[in-house]
Amino acid sequence: MSESDSPTAHLAALQQVLERMPPVAAMQIRVDGYSEGVLSLRAPLAANVNDKGNAFGGSLSSALTLSGWALVTLRLRLAGFDADVYVADSHVRYLAPVYEDLQAQAQAADEADWEAFLATFAQRGKARIEVVARQPGEAGKPAAELSGRFVAFARR
Repeated sequence: MSESDSPTAHLAALQQVLERMPPVAAMQIRVDGYSEGVLSLRAPLAANVNDKGNAFGGSLSSALTLSGWALVTLRLRLAGFDADVYVADSHVRYLAPVYEDLQAQAQAADEADWEAFLATFAQRGKARIEVVARQPGEAGKPAAELSGRFVAFARR
C-alpha cells in the first residue's frame, strides 16, 4: 500500500473536500479519525450554537450527514473506487440538548454489508448502503441520531 492509499491520506483528502464547501467550512468541521468501522467528525460548539446556548439542530443534522458521506466515500476510496456519494434519504432524531462540541460518529447500519455494497458498486457502477450516525450524549446514549441511505455513483 502506497502512502497515497493509506487511510490517513484518504482522511486528509476528505478534510480538503470539506474545507472547499463554504457552509461546512463555516461550521469548522474536522475529520477526527477512522477506527473499527467508525468515522468521526468534530466541530466546535462555538461555531454551531443556537439561541439557547446548545448545539443548533441544523448543525447536528449536517455533521451527522457529513459523517455518513465521509464514511461511504472513505470505504470506496480504500477499495480503489472513485465515486460521487450522496445522501438519498435520512431521518434525524434529536434526543437531548448538546452543550459540548459536536462529535458525529458514523458506521454502517447493523443490517448493512460493506462487501455486498462494494461488489455491487464494482459490478454496476452504483450502489447504496444504510448508515447510522450518532452524536454522543450522556450515560452512553446518543444525543442525536441519523439513519440514512447513501448512494454512490462511479465518476465518469
